Amino acid sequence: MEISNPRRRKATGGRRTRSAVLLFVLPAAMVLSACVATPQPSASTAAGSTPQAVTGSATAGVPSTSAPLETTQASNKAPVYWIGRSNENVFLYREFRDVPEQENPVTRALRAMMSDKPLDPDFFTPWQDPKKLATSISGKNVITVDVSPDAFNSNLDEDMAQRAIQQLVYTATAAGASSGLVDAGQQIQVVILVDGHTDYLAFNHVRLGTPTPRAAGMVAPVWIIDPQEGVGVADGSVKISGRSTLPGAKLRWKILKLAGSSDKTAYLGGEVTASAEQNQSGLFSLNVNLAPGNYEIRVSQIDPGAPDREMNVDTRSFKVE
Repeated sequence: MEISNPRRRKATGGRRTRSAVLLFVLPAAMVLSACVATPQPSASTAAGSTPQAVTGSATAGVPSTSAPLETTQASNKAPVYWIGRSNENVFLYREFRDVPEQENPVTRALRAMMSDKPLDPDFFTPWQDPKKLATSISGKNVITVDVSPDAFNSNLDEDMAQRAIQQLVYTATAAGASSGLVDAGQQIQVVILVDGHTDYLAFNHVRLGTPTPRAAGMVAPVWIIDPQEGVGVADGSVKISGRSTLPGAKLRWKILKLAGSSDKTAYLGGEVTASAEQNQSGLFSLNVNLAPGNYEIRVSQIDPGAPDREMNVDTRSFKVE
């Protein structure tokens, strides 16, 4: 995203420049092998439809969430988006992952998205590990993803299928921007091909082949950036950072001390205000003194009508060593 891990990822510039595009560009239409799903008349297009909530989810009062494109960073970690639930709603969340460097940054981020499991057990991915995957980037800030049809071997409803496509779009654009392969100052679009062809019906619901940008309303309203799930941090002052999609909003935070898999004890808590400054829009951070042990941080929006309710909560478990 716009902000990287303060310990591992933060950088003002990248090792890679736009000239690196030529090193990573792959053929835009590699011919792969497999069958194509039968089109259905009720299908929506990846670019033309507005994503809705998963069937049965409550969407009343949910903000139209958005977040800036990732900035260039020196870290080799790949930005990968996952799908996660918050209260009755479903959003996209990002993790930075260690990935092999044999492939270009966009391909390896997408491969992690399709074949790895999220660090956070609250997240999931409907994508399957494909036999073949290739990406290319044009000079018009268009990322082309060519994948074999086995990547779509999941049974999804239309709403979740739309989210899965946006999961890919967010991951591809994040990887392109953070590696310096695309111009983050312009809109980036993604074209998804299957076996080198357009018009594939992804997850039996979404027609592919149209240049697709990031859709608003997808990213989580509250997002913990650091610490990441399961990491170890040094004892003493622990920095917690994240983003809210509501600049200037007040957020509630709680730290629970963990003993075993289910025993959680309230330890610390308070409120923090997300930045309203343009270059720091929505960012929040706090420092807490923690002794060695296992903890969970919970950050949520404050519901004026129900102050005790945790709205759009995000959580991370971590260890102080």
